Amino acid sequence: MICRTILASVLPVVLALSSWQTAQAQSVKGNEVVYHSASGDLRLQVCNERMIRITKSTGSEFPADEPWMVIKYDFDPVDFQVEGRTLKTAAMQIRIEADPWRLTLSDAQGRVLYQETGCDAGAQPRNECVMQADEHVFGFGERMDALDQRGRHIHLNVELGRGSKPAVGGKDILRAGYCPVPWFISNKGYALFFHNAAKTDWDMGWSRPDRYSFQASAGNLDYYLIVGPSIETMLHNYQLLTGVSPLMPRAAYGLHLGSYSGGTWKHEEMTSDTYPVQLVERMRSEGIPFDLLWLDSTWRFFNTTFGNGGCSFEFRPTFKDPQGMIDAIYRNHVALFGLHIRSIMDNGLGINLYDQAREAGITVPGARNPGIVNFFDQQAVDWWWDNAAMRLAGMGVKFFKTDVGSALGFPEGFRSEDGYSGDELHNLFPIAYAKAPYEKFAKLNKTRGFDHTREGYAGIQRYPFIWAGDWGTEWQWFEPVILAGLNMGLSGVGNWSHCMGGFEQYSEYDTDLYLRWCQMGMFSPVALLFGMDHPRYHEPWTYGPEAQRIFVKYDSLRYTLIPYIYSNAWQMYRTSRPLMTPLLYDYFDDELTYRITDQYLFGPSMMVCPVTNKGALSRPVYFPGGRWVDFWTGERIEGRQYKSFLTPPDLMPIFIREGAIIPKQSHRQYMAEKPVDVITLAVFPCEQSSYDLYEDDGISDNYQKGIYSLTHIESRLSDDGSWTLTIKKPEGAFKGERHRYNLEVWRDSVPAMVTQNNKILPRIPAPAATDAATAEENTPAPTAKAKRTAKDDGEPEGWYYDENLRRVIIHSRLNNSKDIVFKIN
Repeated sequence: MICRTILASVLPVVLALSSWQTAQAQSVKGNEVVYHSASGDLRLQVCNERMIRITKSTGSEFPADEPWMVIKYDFDPVDFQVEGRTLKTAAMQIRIEADPWRLTLSDAQGRVLYQETGCDAGAQPRNECVMQADEHVFGFGERMDALDQRGRHIHLNVELGRGSKPAVGGKDILRAGYCPVPWFISNKGYALFFHNAAKTDWDMGWSRPDRYSFQASAGNLDYYLIVGPSIETMLHNYQLLTGVSPLMPRAAYGLHLGSYSGGTWKHEEMTSDTYPVQLVERMRSEGIPFDLLWLDSTWRFFNTTFGNGGCSFEFRPTFKDPQGMIDAIYRNHVALFGLHIRSIMDNGLGINLYDQAREAGITVPGARNPGIVNFFDQQAVDWWWDNAAMRLAGMGVKFFKTDVGSALGFPEGFRSEDGYSGDELHNLFPIAYAKAPYEKFAKLNKTRGFDHTREGYAGIQRYPFIWAGDWGTEWQWFEPVILAGLNMGLSGVGNWSHCMGGFEQYSEYDTDLYLRWCQMGMFSPVALLFGMDHPRYHEPWTYGPEAQRIFVKYDSLRYTLIPYIYSNAWQMYRTSRPLMTPLLYDYFDDELTYRITDQYLFGPSMMVCPVTNKGALSRPVYFPGGRWVDFWTGERIEGRQYKSFLTPPDLMPIFIREGAIIPKQSHRQYMAEKPVDVITLAVFPCEQSSYDLYEDDGISDNYQKGIYSLTHIESRLSDDGSWTLTIKKPEGAFKGERHRYNLEVWRDSVPAMVTQNNKILPRIPAPAATDAATAEENTPAPTAKAKRTAKDDGEPEGWYYDENLRRVIIHSRLNNSKDIVFKIN
């Protein structure tokens, strides 16, 4: 039975203790408790046993629920008790003090996690709290300055920054925030989300080491507190409020390619509709895998009204046959073709969209820029789609790159009819801007939504994906971009990317930087190649044959890992675990991980260690607890140590975590090139581990309706040294492709015997030694003892031992129509 009790005979109850004398439990209704005092009202809304919403007011009214950041306000009944000044759930306790309202949050055992020392619920709402001596905090969105934000002052606002700018690029890296998120996770076991869209400032021990505070330029003192026990459960509760990260189309986990059509800014006259087609054909002829292409801003006509800042939705005259270009691109097996747009309408040569938009009243009222579409209003969105976007969507354009979501600004003191300040609308606008094409394209094409956007705020993860913006092609920006991705994952935004090799380039070409950045980029949630360096545009062949070979090596490796990446994207949708996480995500008790910003986990099983120093031919690596194996050499490494590794130009250190089960597919040039008829499972056994291989149609949103399949895979290592892998038959409503299995098992000794469903497999000759990136492509020579089937593809059934990497390689002819059990004795 659900119980909500106030331990008193009647309500309201006047509690007589010092400043508490004027406070009383005003009402309890459902999951909500409201208190009153002379300084204003306090509302507590219990969302679940681990999450509570707190709203402080100077009067008796509370803000209306906004729909842009938070999308869930109604929660199931929760079992909680109010005992005087304390509210308790099964997982936490809130103790309340009045005048001003101050809360102390404890866990179920009474251990204090969070304690307030003061507040102001007025025009610039502010809370002050205790910073514990050993407390560390993480999150805040796309921060490029630090991982652990203890001791720092942080300004959160969607902007490029206003401080000194570097020689390359126009961004202030210490303040720039394409995607700020007013949220942090504390190592003390709680997280805080400030539910306020205005500019916020966070003094995280900057002024004094035993205090931190957060303050907004407008809005309300409205925030959520979440109690652990893990980072993942706190992130998941945050996404219960702001929305999960949905799956992108499966092709979007391949390589994205951006192009200025042969002419970037100041070279627009060099653009053409033949350049993108030739680019696609060159990529295919060079054997460089990719699946998506978009044309950046110079595809469109720039009018004099807003220049390149406006969007006419009209191809410039250098594009003689845009429809023919789009058709040719799709004939070259590009899965999705998109175009760069802006939120500001402009007139073109053949159509005056800016004039029409103002006449139709669909621009933002009161904005400094009169041409910005009012994406907050559904009627305006419908007009924009029908009169502007459909001019391109009707030609086969499948997504937009929604650039410059930070364009919306207002005069000082502006307030909308529904009560929003200009600061709040500015930060909410990127969400509305990304939402409109995401939903419209999904409805038009009857597919899952997809959008490529630059700016965001809390909730942007609902409309993937976001990229890190225009950072310079210099070594000084490389590691900060990695850091941005780690902070984004900790802030609930998992589908994140960046321009591999940097974006703006005004100096000499640096092949080393290009390759190191691309190596890391292939192990990002979204892999994206794009730059404005005229006339090379980051195209791999422009760096020479050896650089191209290395680029293809890592690009191809990503494509073999798509089953792993896609299954982990499903887990992100289901559990909120980001695809890319700092080491602290799984090792929160190890404070050494709080300072590591050049290593990260890609999925739960791979540790990626980019080379971030120019010309470095070695680098140190920190190994958290447990055992690891070097992906390239097979070396086994014990955790809790530092160790140095050689890093020649073609090698980025990658390590596999003990217990890993990593599904892979064969090499391909694009996702749909051939069926996934063989799944290779790379396994580093531990006592017990499991993995769910996820499959769906890769296109529709039917997965949200339960139409998908899971193949459960379980690994067990026995005390006697024998090892068993059980692969269950897929379960679920989706009927996927038939595929058989190969295994790569890191094992220190040659097996005495290998069985498959209790039948002994023959030992077959090992092929010539290769590196790990191409090992799965080897096909050993047939032998008389090797079993064949009627549908023989040239690969014999059996096993061999890879002496170089110390792995057992198993080729099976059984497919996923039945359960399979492999055993190594």
